[in-house]
Amino acid sequence: MDEIIEIWDASGKPTGTTALKSEAHKHGWFHPTVHLWLYTRMGQVLLQKRAAGKDTFPGLWDVSVAGHILSRETPMEGVLRETQEEIGLVLEAQQLEFLGRFTSEQKHPGGIIDREFQYVYIAELPIPLNELTRDPEEVGALELRSLLRLAEELWGMAAPVGYVPHSRTYYKSVITSLQSRV
Repeated sequence: MDEIIEIWDASGKPTGTTALKSEAHKHGWFHPTVHLWLYTRMGQVLLQKRAAGKDTFPGLWDVSVAGHILSRETPMEGVLRETQEEIGLVLEAQQLEFLGRFTSEQKHPGGIIDREFQYVYIAELPIPLNELTRDPEEVGALELRSLLRLAEELWGMAAPVGYVPHSRTYYKSVITSLQSRV
């Protein structure tokens, strides 16, 4: 879906302009996105396998929920909307904890230049996995994976096999935060 998003400068400040997501990716303009990592008290993390038809990282395992913040939307509004759209889960703002904002720059096949400021949140998964409803255009599969296994597979790796590549700083921050809650 080609959404209207805000364009930011390289320092992470809004420019006051908007564009279609496809235009931002074509020109490599910075823009805000959201990530939500969902975990269970049993030490599991919800991962999504990106749908095969996605323009970026098709078929790779990724964060529980991720998406673009729409024009005139706050990061919190964006993460709550994306969570409902992608996996059918309705959350309230007070259930989420903000971890921080990360910068990501990726080049993809087809001329896509994705420059993002990622607002990253964590929350406890309040329902069983089988009660989630994934959007098949966005999410190919959902899986609960042990945090221990995830840490082993991701810790310190810039491009872990089978996963969407995020920076070491990003993965370290997420894993450390999740470990302190389970």
